[in-house]
Amino acid sequence: MNIDEMIKAEKEAREIRRKTADWNFINSLPPKLRIPLEYYIETGDIYNAAKLAGLAVDEFNELRIKAGILAVD
Repeated sequence: MNIDEMIKAEKEAREIRRKTADWNFINSLPPKLRIPLEYYIETGDIYNAAKLAGLAVDEFNELRIKAGILAVD
């Protein structure tokens, strides 16, 4: 996979995360959880998003599922 294909794949993954997200749920959360979810949607980086939220990765993953965000690699 060349760099252009990688960039395209990341853009497609970001778009899928944005479209599947339950924005009403996300926007109802306090900033401490909302901002890391938005970071995850934009980057797909679950490890740093969990750290930002002050949660373990498995706890953040549960929150991601509640927020309807698909995990796209």
